[in-house]
Amino acid sequence: MKRKQKIQLIALAVLAFLAIFLSLPQNRYIVKALIYQQVNIDDYKIFHNRTVRMGQPQPWKISPQYNHYQLSDKQLEYFERYKTVAYLVVKDTAILYESYWDGYGSDSYSNSFSMAKSIVSLLVGCALQDGYIRSIDQPVADFLPEFRQDGRDKITIKHLLTMSSGLSWDESYSTLFSLTTKGYYGNNLAGLVLGQHVVEEPGKRFMYRSGDTQLLSLVVEKASGETLSDYASKRLWSKIGAEHDALWCLDRQNGVEKAFCCFNSNARDFARFGQLVLNQGTWNGEQLIPKDYLAEALQPATYLIDAETGKPCDFYGYQWWRINMDGHEVNYARGLLGQYIFVIPSLNAVVVRLGHLRGDVTIEGQPEDVYQYLRCGVEIIKQLQIPSEYERK
Repeated sequence: MKRKQKIQLIALAVLAFLAIFLSLPQNRYIVKALIYQQVNIDDYKIFHNRTVRMGQPQPWKISPQYNHYQLSDKQLEYFERYKTVAYLVVKDTAILYESYWDGYGSDSYSNSFSMAKSIVSLLVGCALQDGYIRSIDQPVADFLPEFRQDGRDKITIKHLLTMSSGLSWDESYSTLFSLTTKGYYGNNLAGLVLGQHVVEEPGKRFMYRSGDTQLLSLVVEKASGETLSDYASKRLWSKIGAEHDALWCLDRQNGVEKAFCCFNSNARDFARFGQLVLNQGTWNGEQLIPKDYLAEALQPATYLIDAETGKPCDFYGYQWWRINMDGHEVNYARGLLGQYIFVIPSLNAVVVRLGHLRGDVTIEGQPEDVYQYLRCGVEIIKQLQIPSEYERK
């Protein structure tokens, strides 16, 4: 046989193998991953979605100093370098500043990515208030029977909240075969997270695992008897005055929400979650989330050891991040491409940033751009000389 014919036969054999391999149900996600390659803030367009319905809209008040601040050339260059699409500052429950880029506006949908984890944490608080969950120390196995064996019966809701479950999730973003890639592009999220096994004792080390959040969402669904989107609508979205329905991406048609990511909304409505946290869980006088739960959720779980550094986990609570920025204690939700909801109690302010890119540089484990967006928000407030309610007292 001639060399050329051998090469052709080998090529055909490889193609046949790939066709068979990719046609297997457990591998079909690879095709979608290869087609789209990079995650995008508009990925709700490629997935099935469930609507998180709004209630009676409550438009934000507009500050008398609205947009009186002009970004400096340096600030503007930074925002554009990382392809920011929205930047919003809410001060004393009024919009003080907002700007949009790249064709996006105040009504544009954008993927939350992992900011959704912080939303799931709030929904756990709602389930506690409703009596669906007795305590965060309740075993996950009370809701998910699959966890009654193989050591998983020791895992509690608190372990999931603090990402200290000790489960076998692989948080790699750069390989086709990681559980995170399968979770994002696949069509059986429940099976994926329920099939994990224990690799270390729970409650000892913080290790970032999207699978822990997905399990939390299954607990909330089982406890409430509702889909995550319907429960989020009933308990939060319809109560906090959202001006648009949100979209939560699903793993398949009529499937489960990609709870570890993929809550789609706009900067103005995302800011409502920050305002709710700033209000200590109340909205228009109604306590939507237990105050004590929320206070605990925002405190870093320093009793855990960070798996990366070996130091106490002083930056993460119940699916909420924490940072001290120039003396301001800030809790925030954060997404993969630089999606942020910052809550700044000392200034009675909320800052939201959405965009396409996040820098690779970190400062003490925190993305460098966190400091940039926070400092810009603080500068806007200071330059417009608007004291906080706390400062007025």
